[in-house]
Amino acid sequence: MKNILSTLFMGVLSMVFAVQTQAQGISINEDPIITRMMETYMNANKATQVIEGFRIQLTATTDRVKMDGTVNAFKAKYPGVFVDWVHAKPYYKVKIGAFAARANADRYLKSIKVDYPDAYVVQDKVKSNELTN
Repeated sequence: MKNILSTLFMGVLSMVFAVQTQAQGISINEDPIITRMMETYMNANKATQVIEGFRIQLTATTDRVKMDGTVNAFKAKYPGVFVDWVHAKPYYKVKIGAFAARANADRYLKSIKVDYPDAYVVQDKVKSNELTN
C-alpha cells in the first residue's frame, strides 16, 4: 500500500512540476501601442505626488441636477479653476481648487464668497498637478 501511495504521490508531483515548467514557458505577445500606453499611464501616475492640502467646498446636496448646475455655473464664471464633485451618499459635494496652504485657500474663498456665500475650506488630498496658483 505504501508503494502505491508513494508511486501515486510521485506521479502527481511530477505532473505539478511539468505544469509549472510549461507555465514558465508561456510568452505573451502584446501590441506595442498597448505597451507604450501603459508605460505612459504608469509614468504619469508616478510623477503625480499626492499631498494633504485644501479645497473649497461650494455645496453639498442630495439633488444631482442642482450639483450639475453648480458645477456648470462655476466653470462658466471661473474658467481654468479645478472643479470636481464626489458622491458621498447621500450627498453630492462640489469642491474647487487645490491648495497646499490653508492661507491660500482662505484667500481664494474670500474672492468667491459673493457668488458662493455658503462655501468653506475643507482639508483634502490633492495632486501636485492640480494645485491652484
